[in-house]
Amino acid sequence: MARMKDVYNSEVAPALMEKFGYKSVMQIPKLDKIVINVACGEAKENAKVLDAVVSDLSAITGQKPVLCKAKKSVANFKLREGMIIGAKVTLRGERMYEFLDRFFNLALPRVRDFRGINPNSFDGRGNYSMGVKEQLIFPEIDYDKIDAIRGMDISFITTANTDEEAKELLTLMGAPFSKE
Repeated sequence: MARMKDVYNSEVAPALMEKFGYKSVMQIPKLDKIVINVACGEAKENAKVLDAVVSDLSAITGQKPVLCKAKKSVANFKLREGMIIGAKVTLRGERMYEFLDRFFNLALPRVRDFRGINPNSFDGRGNYSMGVKEQLIFPEIDYDKIDAIRGMDISFITTANTDEEAKELLTLMGAPFSKE
């Protein structure tokens, strides 16, 4: 299988340059990073939940997650400042491209009733965010070893200036956007 970075350099970049008429190769948008975030509010009662989240995230990404702490105390949620309430991983470089390839070609087709990802989830600045309802879609997760089904947020941060450029970049990289 061709490496995703090689595909970007040989196919994606020239296609973007031609479509949007960039004058310099430095104007061509590229994928900057992918951030995967799992929020687990139940971690404040049970510390073992956090261990499961960390092990799942490290199996999926191949990288050790960073624990996220609450910035403010919220009495209604029984949350104090500094409590650990989630974990996130920031992927860059080769790991990012490898995750992107596995996500679009292996994980997303395993989603039940999958018809494509929402093309309207861009933020206006060329970044795309989406949620996944269960971690079981990733082939690295063993169904028998999970304690609970957890979702995650995945954000694709690009150097594109507009949503149109970012959508074209992700489409050329294999993103299965649904036909509205």
